[in-house]
Amino acid sequence: MKPLRVLLVGSTGRMGQAILEAAKLDPQTDIVAMCDQGDPIEPAVSHADVVIDFSHASAIADICRIVSARKISLVVGTTGHSDEQRDAIEQCAKSVSVVLSSNYSVGVNALFWLTRRAARLLGPDFDLEIVEMHHRMKKDAPSGTAKTLAEILRSERNVAEMRHGREGMIGERKAGELGIHSIRGGDVVGDHTVIFAGEGERLELSHRATSRATFAKGALLAAHWVAKDRPAGLYSMEDVLELSGTK
Repeated sequence: MKPLRVLLVGSTGRMGQAILEAAKLDPQTDIVAMCDQGDPIEPAVSHADVVIDFSHASAIADICRIVSARKISLVVGTTGHSDEQRDAIEQCAKSVSVVLSSNYSVGVNALFWLTRRAARLLGPDFDLEIVEMHHRMKKDAPSGTAKTLAEILRSERNVAEMRHGREGMIGERKAGELGIHSIRGGDVVGDHTVIFAGEGERLELSHRATSRATFAKGALLAAHWVAKDRPAGLYSMEDVLELSGTK
C-alpha cells in the first residue's frame, strides 16, 4: 500500500512540528510538501492526496479554493474562523471531503461525547461552566474546544428545557447561557473542564493534554480517513471516530 501523500500547511508552528514528528513514525504517511503562511500553496499541492492545515484562519479561503479546484481532501485544524471563513469551508465541502474539528485528540472527542451524554442525563437543573487553560502564546480565547463544548451544552440544554416544558436557569443567567473561563499562562498544551453544579453534588469532566503528539496523531488519523474515497461533505472528528451514530 502506498503511503498517504500529505501537504502540510503551517509546518513551522507548534502543531505543524508535532505532525512532522508523528509522520516520521508512521510508514503509511509521507509529508510530500510543506507550506507556511504567505507561501504559495498551489505549486505544492500537485503531488498530494490530502491537505492538512494548521496555519491560520486567514489562510482558509485560499486553501479551500485550491483544494476545490484540484479535488483534494482537506483536514482543517485552525480555529477562530469568521462567518465568511466558515462559509468558505462549507462551500468547499460541497465539492470535496473536508474534516473540520476544533480538536483532533481522541480523548477530547471522548469528552465531547461524555459532555453530551451527561447534559442529557442531568437535565436542566444543573448550572453549567467551562474552564479552559492554554499556553501564554495562544491567540484565541475562548479556545475552539471550549466553544464546541459550549455548543454541545446549549443544544442539550434547549432540548432538556423543551422536554420539561419550562425555561431552566443557569445560576442567575437566562436559560441557554453559560460561563466560559479562559486562562492563559506558561506552556500548558490544553486543559478543559466541564462543570455540572447541582444542589448537593457536582460533576466535573476534564481532559488534560500534556503533549501535542495526541493532536498530531488524531490529525493524521483524520487525513487517512477523509482521503479514502470519502464522498464530498463536511465531517467532524466524531465522524472519523464513528461517534456520530451514538449521539
